[in-house]
Amino acid sequence: MLSTRCNRWTFAAFALAALAFPAAGFAQTPEHPTDSAVQYPSRSDLRSLTTAGSYLAARHASVERDATSAAAFYRSALRTDPKNNELLDRAFIASVADGDIDEAVKLADRILSVDKSNRVARLVVGVQDLKQKKYAAAQININQSIRGPITDLVATLLSSWAAYGAGDTKAAVANIDKLAGPDWYPIFKDLHAGMILELSGKEKDAGSRFERAYKLDESMLRVAEGYARWLSRNKDDKSAEAIYEAFDKKLARHPLVLEGLRDTKAGKKMPPLVDSAQAGAAEALYGIGATLTRRGGEDLALVYLQLALYLQPSHPLALLSLADLYESVKKPQMAIKVYERVPSSSPLKRNAQIQLATDLDAADRSDEAIKILKGVITEDPKDLEAIMALGNVERGRKKFADCAQTYSQGIDVLPPPAAADKATGDKDKSASTSINYVYYYYRGICEERSKQWPKAEADMRKALELKPEDPHVLNYLGYSWIDQGTNLDEAMKMIKRAVEQRPDDGYIVDSLGWAYYRIGNYEDAVKNLERAVELRAEDPTINDHLGDAYWRVGRTLEAKFQWAHARDLKPEAEDLPKIEAKIENGLPDDPAASAAAAAEKKKDDANGG
Repeated sequence: MLSTRCNRWTFAAFALAALAFPAAGFAQTPEHPTDSAVQYPSRSDLRSLTTAGSYLAARHASVERDATSAAAFYRSALRTDPKNNELLDRAFIASVADGDIDEAVKLADRILSVDKSNRVARLVVGVQDLKQKKYAAAQININQSIRGPITDLVATLLSSWAAYGAGDTKAAVANIDKLAGPDWYPIFKDLHAGMILELSGKEKDAGSRFERAYKLDESMLRVAEGYARWLSRNKDDKSAEAIYEAFDKKLARHPLVLEGLRDTKAGKKMPPLVDSAQAGAAEALYGIGATLTRRGGEDLALVYLQLALYLQPSHPLALLSLADLYESVKKPQMAIKVYERVPSSSPLKRNAQIQLATDLDAADRSDEAIKILKGVITEDPKDLEAIMALGNVERGRKKFADCAQTYSQGIDVLPPPAAADKATGDKDKSASTSINYVYYYYRGICEERSKQWPKAEADMRKALELKPEDPHVLNYLGYSWIDQGTNLDEAMKMIKRAVEQRPDDGYIVDSLGWAYYRIGNYEDAVKNLERAVELRAEDPTINDHLGDAYWRVGRTLEAKFQWAHARDLKPEAEDLPKIEAKIENGLPDDPAASAAAAAEKKKDDANGG
């Protein structure tokens, strides 16, 4: 049956039909984990489907943002119904989304034979022309892809790079200069005009453009890089070094900036950012695509990033941006494939490895993730980002003894607060506390879960010393004390302070409810635990706690319902027998809790309620 076949391809891709069909909406990304092993349709799968079956499977894959499967299914449907223009358009868009640009060009040619005004098809064909150095044809096709502010800018930059490729620098720069539009145009115009002039040997004019772009936005990485590289060749090392150092203060330790600083300090004359019309066009597509990704325009961003990588397959920033795009829509399997393409020679490879490991873990491939992160740490035992990532993977996989050791490794190499603040330029010392307290907090969690409470308590106190009002630390330490029946007054105050800061955090509200339960104030326990369940309906522990509170106030049927619900939500293995026993027998009487509640009420009365 068709439904059986469709269900195999519910993985990852982008439904870009909105580009071809602007009036049509498309489904949002489902909020569920990605399957750990992607399966794509085989030729036999495709042959066995009817046109309708292929179309339905393609639509399903599109909703799941699985461009590879969507493209295969749409092309399969198109083979059996070759005159269906809707199938043609959808197959084309899915092929672009999948990065199969050569196949997309074949489909684009068919589209343009019946609709010469299709702008996306014109853009894709124009990019292929540019790659093949057919510069005149590239300009014709790209200039016909204009549709709005974003596409106008992209088309102008690409057309200008095609003009440069054809040997007409003057026309290329004039084409950029005459473009008018929103106030975010100039930085892209000056950057690309500068790069074109630079490659044409007009270094002085190029420098003026880079300087102008830099003054518009000093925090744009490629602008700072382009200007610093020009300065290293045309002025002096110190000037280039100053650009990199200024950027480093805004975004510390970016790998490309660190590489630039090393090169300038070594007296190297750095080459331009790009070395050809194709690389310049890829840079334009990457720059706009990355900007769109950060601003929620993932669908159009995907088109531009895939086209950038078609022109320059190893562009590391475009690869990282594409992977980041997949992560933003919760498709780690797609991101994994992209991170694996980052060249080993790139300064960004280490960043890609850390993110790759994070996505492997999200795809239930934690052993591979741990191996990669340990490799990164072996190369640099002081790599705090990699150490944190490894500890987080181990903690998430309940390797608590391991993660305690990993976070200890991080604590051993933490910079002193003053050094951390100096490195980040943070005058309020928030940088050092955010670096340091998290290690103690996470190590405390791992120690508590591995039955090393004295160590865990010391680390939680240290975390609070570094960041006194952090709600998560307040909650964890307070909850732990409440659960152990110790330091009840201090614990209750801490949890209340945490709730004040995070009133909509279900876990923290649960802690307050459980605190009331542990001191025998069951009415307030029910009130807070009901609120916690509203906020975190699918958490087994919170549902279990509410069942306990219901039982204590005599709502026994509701208690058994909550316990049954907690059981069905797959609780921890050690908790399941306890929940099942409560479903069967309920809770025993708790005179100690009743006495504690009476004492608490007496204290409240003495304090005026």
